[in-house]
Amino acid sequence: MTEDRILLAHGNGGRFMRELITGLFARHLSNPLLDTDADAVRLPGLNGETLVTVDGFTVQPLEFPGGDLGSLAVHGVVNDLAVAGAVPRYFTLSAIIEEGLEVAQLDRLIASFAAAARANGAAVAAGDTKVVRRSEGGGLYLAVTGIGERAARTELAMRRIAPGDAVLVSGPVGDHGVAVMLAREQFGLSGALRSDSASVLGLARAAWDLPGLRFMRDPTRGGLATVAHEIARATGHAVALDQAAVPVRGEVESVCEMLGYDPYYLACEGRIVAVAAPEAAEELLARWRALPEGGEAQIIGRIEAGNPRVLLETELGGRRILEELEDDPLPRIC
Repeated sequence: MTEDRILLAHGNGGRFMRELITGLFARHLSNPLLDTDADAVRLPGLNGETLVTVDGFTVQPLEFPGGDLGSLAVHGVVNDLAVAGAVPRYFTLSAIIEEGLEVAQLDRLIASFAAAARANGAAVAAGDTKVVRRSEGGGLYLAVTGIGERAARTELAMRRIAPGDAVLVSGPVGDHGVAVMLAREQFGLSGALRSDSASVLGLARAAWDLPGLRFMRDPTRGGLATVAHEIARATGHAVALDQAAVPVRGEVESVCEMLGYDPYYLACEGRIVAVAAPEAAEELLARWRALPEGGEAQIIGRIEAGNPRVLLETELGGRRILEELEDDPLPRIC
């Protein structure tokens, strides 16, 4: 490609579009399944149960400390499959590109997507590109479908959660939300905090064969509090979180105190919230802490019978209710 920026002509079906697909997307995503001249491809059969998920991704800025839109899109889909007990195998990728986006930045983002997909053992089997007029998009939107093969031995479902079960998180919460906010430089703040954007496949694998594991979820939009509300609503029981046990980095706490945000509602992109039977919780914690990405894992609460709500046990010994999220605490960050 000789152009420095994306033109509307890159979406018109002609030469520019062909060069964009073959010279940029196929160059990074090339694998035996991907055929840019076919309308559909045949996927090899999977040995186990097939799981599928789909998600769309947008973030500003497109590149931020600790990640970018390309790797974020892979991690988001991989993580949804992983917490459901599946290994990712195949992706589809739809890219909606805004006129004027720098080709060099698009190249970096798709290269990042491809590297993250390879690192997680998944291949892009099909894709599509569209170009929208300037000011009609956020630079680049990515829509990804993930197909995985179930590998977990334990059934993972909210209906298995019972009073007395423990709630765990694999690492500090709120890193992604605050890192992206600082990257926008909207509030005159700066810092070295990096997003936690990463694959949780290794953490999930470490838990899959644990008999007392009940449920796992990656706390993206709406963060830890939203996952806790989903559990409370589905089970009819209360989720009691221990403020002193929930890991939150000092930088995240400082920014939240200055700007009035609550870290429990901020997105994470490389964490797992899990529920496990009391006798399995310590084993799960030990398995996670044995991994580099789980060294700061904690048991952060428990399930209590009746009255579905989310409670935070404060460091002063009292309790306050964490209400369900209504307004976005931040502009869209995943």
